[in-house]
Amino acid sequence: MQVNSKLANAVRVALISGVALSATTSINTFAEEAVESNVERISVTGSRIIREGAIAPTPVTVISGDELLSTGVTNIGEALNQLPALGSTFSLANSGNSIGTSGLNLLDLRSMGTARTLVLVNGKRHVSSSAGTSSVDVNTIPSVWIDKVEVITGGASAIYGADAVTGVVNFILKKNVTGLDVSATKGWADDSSFNKDRFSISYGKDFAQGDGNVAFAVEYSSQEQLNAFDRDQTSTSFASLTNTDRTVDNNDPADPDKILTPNAGHYSISNAGTFYLDGWKTFNADGSMKDVYLGENVDGIRCSDCDFTNLNQFVILQPEFERYNVNFKTNYQLNDDHNVYFEAKYANSQSKDEGQPAFFFADPTNDVSIDNAFISSELVSLMEANDVDSINIRRFMTDLGVRVEDDTRETQRYVLGFEGVVFEDWDYDVYAVYGQTDLERINSNNLVFSNYENALDSILVDGEAVCRDEAARAEGCVAVDIFGYGAPSQEAIDYINTTSTGTSVIKQTVLGGTMTNSGLFELPAGYVGFSTGVEYRKEESEIFEPDNAEGTFFNVLGEDKGEFDVSEIFAEITLPLLADLPMVRQLDLDLAVRFADYSTIGNATTWKAGLSWEVDDEIRVRTTYAEAIRAPNISELYGAASQTFFSVDDPCRTSNLSDLSDSSIREANCSALGVSSSFDSDYDDKTLEGLSGGNEELEEEESKSYTIGVVYQPSFIDGLSITTDYWNIEIENAISAVGAQDILDRCVDSTNGVNNQYCSLITRDSTTGEVTQIRQFALNIAALEAAGIDFDISYTFEAFEGDVRTNLIATHLLKRDDYSFQDEPDTYEELAGTAGYAEWQANWSITFALDNWDYSWRTRYIQAVDLYTNYTLDNNANPSSAMAYGDYYISDASVAYTFDSGVTLKFGIDNIFNRDLPYGTTGTEAASSAYDNVGRYFHTTATYQF
Repeated sequence: MQVNSKLANAVRVALISGVALSATTSINTFAEEAVESNVERISVTGSRIIREGAIAPTPVTVISGDELLSTGVTNIGEALNQLPALGSTFSLANSGNSIGTSGLNLLDLRSMGTARTLVLVNGKRHVSSSAGTSSVDVNTIPSVWIDKVEVITGGASAIYGADAVTGVVNFILKKNVTGLDVSATKGWADDSSFNKDRFSISYGKDFAQGDGNVAFAVEYSSQEQLNAFDRDQTSTSFASLTNTDRTVDNNDPADPDKILTPNAGHYSISNAGTFYLDGWKTFNADGSMKDVYLGENVDGIRCSDCDFTNLNQFVILQPEFERYNVNFKTNYQLNDDHNVYFEAKYANSQSKDEGQPAFFFADPTNDVSIDNAFISSELVSLMEANDVDSINIRRFMTDLGVRVEDDTRETQRYVLGFEGVVFEDWDYDVYAVYGQTDLERINSNNLVFSNYENALDSILVDGEAVCRDEAARAEGCVAVDIFGYGAPSQEAIDYINTTSTGTSVIKQTVLGGTMTNSGLFELPAGYVGFSTGVEYRKEESEIFEPDNAEGTFFNVLGEDKGEFDVSEIFAEITLPLLADLPMVRQLDLDLAVRFADYSTIGNATTWKAGLSWEVDDEIRVRTTYAEAIRAPNISELYGAASQTFFSVDDPCRTSNLSDLSDSSIREANCSALGVSSSFDSDYDDKTLEGLSGGNEELEEEESKSYTIGVVYQPSFIDGLSITTDYWNIEIENAISAVGAQDILDRCVDSTNGVNNQYCSLITRDSTTGEVTQIRQFALNIAALEAAGIDFDISYTFEAFEGDVRTNLIATHLLKRDDYSFQDEPDTYEELAGTAGYAEWQANWSITFALDNWDYSWRTRYIQAVDLYTNYTLDNNANPSSAMAYGDYYISDASVAYTFDSGVTLKFGIDNIFNRDLPYGTTGTEAASSAYDNVGRYFHTTATYQF
């Protein structure tokens, strides 16, 4: 009872003192000064009445703001994505893979989807940065004011909302900011011209004899674009070519179907233009012809050590990026019991990304007539000799300009609240939040098909090249020369291309309030803690697409528009069950429940139960069980059908079927779809058209999660803390937008035939059997499951007359299963141990502080991963020579010196050993974005604090 009495007394001192607490701030934070060191460990985080860090009843990883910026990163999202628990789903390196997402940095806890990770600021909602979703771009959060970041797993939905299926990332900002803080960072890559900059200034002061505080901060960061061709490692082109050194496929991994081959690629398309007539030919810069050299290793339309087109010329490793934000905050103590606070911010981010230009691959649009104005006499003679009056030119229109996307996001957010103490013992927090994100997406060098067709169909009139169509000529048509790279004139380029602009607006309104009493009444084992609250939230999202996109090379996108609101009431209670017994120093029961009324799905209830068992001063055991319901977001429900294109391999092609150890199920299903047994068209060498969008028939998904963990803080080793937590998450009726290749495969892999939800998303030509459309709509698939163990070991001690702090954060992924078929509950795909789902990931860091010097070292580890899942290997054990990425270690180091004047200078090196990317990758794909693609990187920071 003694410890609990001291804690309760300290709580009451904090309450009576009138220090206002927010809904997510620990009462016990203020108790730390009033109680002994063993109670000092207990403070609230991840809940409204629970404890922090190593001894919290739910697993919580806490990262300080200084730790986040200890390396050369200039955006906190890049640092957070390196944590083992977070997947690199949306980092700057791969944010340009989708339209309108360039520059986004979204968090994906447990790699189970950004929609299932809830991002909060000071425990409150933040407006989304991506239309139709709840995903927050963490680049909009002021890093200069971050006190710490809590990564919470287990039962978070009942505390914070149903979005927190996999957990919460809660950014805790400094409450009172005093003094001046100026910081500037400059960084540059070792083997390229890539560089980054960051500058921040923060100033705050107390007023009214300390009753109030006001502060502002301005932050700026930028980075230059880094192209794959800027680095030797990423400039090499790779292609998977058929293994020609065998005669029989014995399904032996040592004898693979394909060989990942360097200096290889497509030979039948080029920047200069390629066509087939008496062999493959291309054009010199002056328009004359030359043969395409195919080399000795040819596989269909690919070859190695030959005249291939290196597609890495269009790969952007890091986008051009610039952001700035302006932040203001103030709070004022009205009296001993009440405080008012206000926050405002404006964030602006601009990102520029580039992609492949318009191209024509066996497209009749690019047929050129023999009387074309720019055709050479040499080519005319060849055509006449072969009795043809037109040729089809396969060409990347690079000299018309690569496609460029400029994304500008403006985010504004305002928070007004009152907090304090009422009825002597109750903390309250009443608040209103409004946020808005405006996106402008400009897509330039967008080829207009009708203009291009008119410009390509040219003739000579009085010795001058003009468009054949007189009406088009009268409307400004300019003839275009495509015979050789660089042939098009600027006038033709201006006529052919257009710029398309799309915009979107996202709005969020939140009204809420909480009341908390951590000493509600006393039981024999201690004081009961209780918190309750209500919240109303409205989410609105609308997308406006350009009218001029139709009939261009740019995708025709649908205009999403939707909104929903939700009213919630929630409560949590901590009940001390036992205390001061043998093997039971303290046993607490934690319960939480949240009732929600959605305008879309109706009522939903989430709840959690947890036990915290403090065995003695050294050992604590904690466990939670929770059930939650996640409603579909706006884009999942109301996303308008939008044109898209997929790179896929048709599983019904005989060449693909022949690679399988047992192709009987696929063969039967392909036959049921009307595909001929001899079908082997290479039509899928180019991208296939599809549609993506929402699904108003979606149902809510249901999740169950449980955790159990042990905290060990041995008294005989001062400063050592060891935490181990097992977690398990199961999601039923999971909402998912299944990948196009998975749609094709799962359609024909079902043991129950082709009457499944995946085949209904595919249209095939009844005559040729070719896929003409893939519809990638949100679905309720059967289930997702994940389980793992988190480790957090920290040790602080004195050595060599200085202070040493070392920390190991690791995650061991035990299970990550996708159950795709509602009617086949035992069929699943195991992702654990594959790219993006490493079984082991860890961060180890050590810092040493001596006088004014600070030294730090950090090593990040990703275990070797397979590139194919059990689902694939069960059918084909030897698909490729590239079957895995090896173990990956990357280390950073820095040294800093703080002068007595308040100036600190720091120099650091990230990726100090210049660790390469996995073989054959660029670090921009979903599977490889966790690996550094910049190389060795130097950075220096100057900071002044006063």
